Amino acid sequence: MCHPRGLVPFFGFFLLSGFCSLVYQVVWLRVAMADFGVTTPFVSTVLSVFMAGLALGSWGGGRIVRRAGTRPPGFFLRLYAASELAIGISGLAVRPLLGWGRALLAARVEHAAWDSLGYYLASGGWIALVLLPFCTCMGATFPLAMAGIRAAFPESPRSFSYLYLANVLGAMAGAFGSAFVLIEWLGFSRTLLVAAALNGVITALAVLLAPRYSLSVKSVQTSRDSADTSDRAAALALLFTSGLSSLAMEVVWTRQFVPFLGPVVYSFAAMLTVYLFATAAGSRLYRAWPRRISSRNAALLAGCCALVPLLSADPRIPSGHRLLTGALRVAWGIGPLCGVLGFLTPMLVDRCSAGDADRAGRAYAVNALGCIAGPLISGFLLLPWIGERWTLVLLAIPFFLLSGPHPSWKFASALAASALLVTLTRDFATLYPEAQVRRDYTATVIATGRGMDRMLRVNGVGITNLTPITKMMAHLTLASLESPPRKVLVLCFGMGTSFRSALTWAVPVTAVELVPSVPSLFGYFHADARAVMASPGASVVIDDARRFLERTRERYDAIVIDPPPPIEAAGSSLLYSREFYELAGSRLAPGGILQQWLPRAEPIVVSSVAQALAGSFPHLRAFHSIEGWGFHFLASNAPIERRSAFELAQRLPTAAQSDLLEWGPSITLEGQFQPVIGGEVEIQSLIDPAPDARVLTDDRPVNEYYFLRRTFRK
Repeated sequence: MCHPRGLVPFFGFFLLSGFCSLVYQVVWLRVAMADFGVTTPFVSTVLSVFMAGLALGSWGGGRIVRRAGTRPPGFFLRLYAASELAIGISGLAVRPLLGWGRALLAARVEHAAWDSLGYYLASGGWIALVLLPFCTCMGATFPLAMAGIRAAFPESPRSFSYLYLANVLGAMAGAFGSAFVLIEWLGFSRTLLVAAALNGVITALAVLLAPRYSLSVKSVQTSRDSADTSDRAAALALLFTSGLSSLAMEVVWTRQFVPFLGPVVYSFAAMLTVYLFATAAGSRLYRAWPRRISSRNAALLAGCCALVPLLSADPRIPSGHRLLTGALRVAWGIGPLCGVLGFLTPMLVDRCSAGDADRAGRAYAVNALGCIAGPLISGFLLLPWIGERWTLVLLAIPFFLLSGPHPSWKFASALAASALLVTLTRDFATLYPEAQVRRDYTATVIATGRGMDRMLRVNGVGITNLTPITKMMAHLTLASLESPPRKVLVLCFGMGTSFRSALTWAVPVTAVELVPSVPSLFGYFHADARAVMASPGASVVIDDARRFLERTRERYDAIVIDPPPPIEAAGSSLLYSREFYELAGSRLAPGGILQQWLPRAEPIVVSSVAQALAGSFPHLRAFHSIEGWGFHFLASNAPIERRSAFELAQRLPTAAQSDLLEWGPSITLEGQFQPVIGGEVEIQSLIDPAPDARVLTDDRPVNEYYFLRRTFRK
């Protein structure tokens, strides 16, 4: 048995290190999204680089330990301290390095057009160059610390599971603390500084403790051949499968549970916290379990548990849409599998390594390689092809296969329970039997309803409906220009209404949409969609709005922006921030106007967005919508002439006049404009109600992070 007092510092180190690692992962992903785009391929690239670094570091750290041979424990503790120091440096270096890469790409765009693939390759390469060294250091911490433990306590064959438990507990605290406290309180930059400071504390303590562990060197009896080769091969196969399936299923779970949790950052944080809590519970149970458990039985149990989300995400089971009730649904849905994997992963690594750092490093690297493959296979292949339900089924099958031949009641019972879960449950799309459903690597998209009650849902969340507000976004903007438009950009396609309205001005219109399946449903909402798409100058680009603006060299007379609701949606601040407006302003032609639609929001959010716009454009106006809620902001680098409703109506071409009147509510053009023009509000009146509101920036996404202010509001 390991000496508990001597191992306590290692547990503390990995508790703090796990906290920091999750903070880095969350913040780095978000910072990279702001710099290079929010597309699924790019997000997958960032996560793959992170996991690749862990795999490379785990393998490389084991190699270093093996080459070091017999050394005092303090030697390995100092190496561990060096790796933590390098990780801490990342908290200071990664964000400016990513920003530097963005500036280099932007400068390249100014000299030549850059297609989407080229931009992906360049940005992905830069991400790998920046993140991989630091992620490699993260992966190396396990074998380096295990080598120190092995040298000091040769009788510790389960040291990996000890460190793994601490690391997962810290990661759970990092997932919860960063989302619910640190980012809202400090912003992304200062949250990184907190994590860097904690890495510095780990480094200092490890260096100070190293002499204590170097007083004596205990003889280490290696047991490289203690486990049968075939057993190790089976364990490695199961480690790869567990990594692949768990990360692949995370992609599926996101689509399954967002309809119940909502598309806010706290939904994803809650899901990740449940995942890590259950993993930690399983790991703790393994540490306390006195008997040897068959890995085949554990794999069989994992296969059954992998299908439980089919039941917990069944929309026929009543529950509220609030975060708490949704989180409970997630907990009993994914908790069982995560608990089993939390038990299984450290057990397999311990059995492969018997405390040997080199073998543990290789085993953990195999698990990390599975984590790289999982999201790519799930997101880009399985989900677009067979949907959420059958993707889970397919991902569960390897667990049954690796459990081996089981002509027993256990295997028969597992298959029977699994068959019941598959056949008796339903997914969210079944709530809309007459709907059109599309799936792609980004989302599951549902078009439902009839007449003016048609609705577009993305991953179960209502995005937009047929409303004259979306027509006004285009016509108010184009009629307010000093001269007729020559080129228009619409960011966020949605139902295609604003795109369709802008084309009635007989000018080239480009629409940018993040979700590939959304434009394919254009015809569901508009009977003339095919003719509209065939219009001269009509163009739809599948891309992230910011990424498109970064790499285009075009200048537009009007940019119409309608971010997807709700206002708190994860990532939505990237289309409301000061940095985004500065970028969009640089793509406006002289005299061009940017239209920003802002739905109902808290006064602090309205103030933050208004400040971001006012700080980016010298001329800014705001109007209530035709339906009396939300705001149309018109922003420009040139004065925006004040025109009456009658004057605006006179500026519309004939086709645009018919389009604006299509859905009413007024039967005249002047009557259509009057509620909007008469509802103009002073910008300062939107800022003053929240005097403490900060400008909405990429670093301080006020709209997305609101837990503290809503919980502790006076």
